[in-house]
Amino acid sequence: MRIELLRALAEVAGPSGREDRVRAIVRPELEATCDDVAEDAVGNLLGRRAGSGGPRVMLAAHMDEIGLMVTHVDDRGYLRVIPLGGWDARTLVGQRVLVRGRRDLPGVVGTRPVHLLTEAERAKAPTIEDLAVDVGLTADEARSLVRAGDTITRVRDLVEMGSLLTGKSIDDRVGVFVMLEAMAAAARGPAEVHAVASAQEEVGLRGARVAAHRVRPEIGVAIDTCPSDDGPGAPSDTGGARIGAGAAIRVADASAIASQPLLELLRSLADERGIPWQTHVSARGGTDTQAIQLAADGCHAACISIPTRYVHSSVEACHPDDVEACIALTAALVEEAHRLEA
Repeated sequence: MRIELLRALAEVAGPSGREDRVRAIVRPELEATCDDVAEDAVGNLLGRRAGSGGPRVMLAAHMDEIGLMVTHVDDRGYLRVIPLGGWDARTLVGQRVLVRGRRDLPGVVGTRPVHLLTEAERAKAPTIEDLAVDVGLTADEARSLVRAGDTITRVRDLVEMGSLLTGKSIDDRVGVFVMLEAMAAAARGPAEVHAVASAQEEVGLRGARVAAHRVRPEIGVAIDTCPSDDGPGAPSDTGGARIGAGAAIRVADASAIASQPLLELLRSLADERGIPWQTHVSARGGTDTQAIQLAADGCHAACISIPTRYVHSSVEACHPDDVEACIALTAALVEEAHRLEA
């Protein structure tokens, strides 16, 4: 596993709509494995590998991470913000952040100290509106460097923790990594393959929707994380995805029900190649699968997922073995998508 590539992807700042620093890492990787690479107006990167008469396949992994956007600088110099994506505000308290203003600024997310809180305040979960970003400047200094619309992301290194990898944006930089590595590993097959590093997934699957209308795939697979059911407090008998148990083939979530023929092909490929796999079924969450499935005339769509603990926090964690399994399964699909039986 090219851990340094994954580290670069996971540590770089790239909130929804501001994915340029991620694109700079992804573009040369796609250029090395695709016949041509294009960028669209939404911010997607689309790599195309020509086929020999097989189906048109679209892979999609989103570049953006959840972030914050500045609404204003208050009279004490604190930055007030709105969320970009789905936040649990509890996970932001006390975090170091990066503010992309006229120049990059370090900041922290501050709240009142616990010993100054009333009992009622201690029992109440914070909201984004309760939080402020402190960049250590006066109001005039902050306003000279930060304006409404500037973005903020967390600062966190990718760390090897026991048998796991943990960092701020495993969701979904690990999916981008899987897509890039699969494209590098897969031999050319009959399928025409479009590898899309998509933008603005966390705010409504926007990039994938645009890309799918452009590509008009016959087969579409999102590559994303899924919450593992083995974290603290999780019941032991839910039947959900587990860290270290292999690639999670996502059958359904709140946004999409996968194509049965494509599910069967993915399972068959995994079994034939000895790739460990498991099933993910949920009534919650969603991925670029929906946008791909419903674009243009529709297509066979599914999602290959990397089980991840603590999703949408600063300490998201996944297992390298699951990452490798997802790479192998995605590469197998690139090579053998022509086997799909409608």
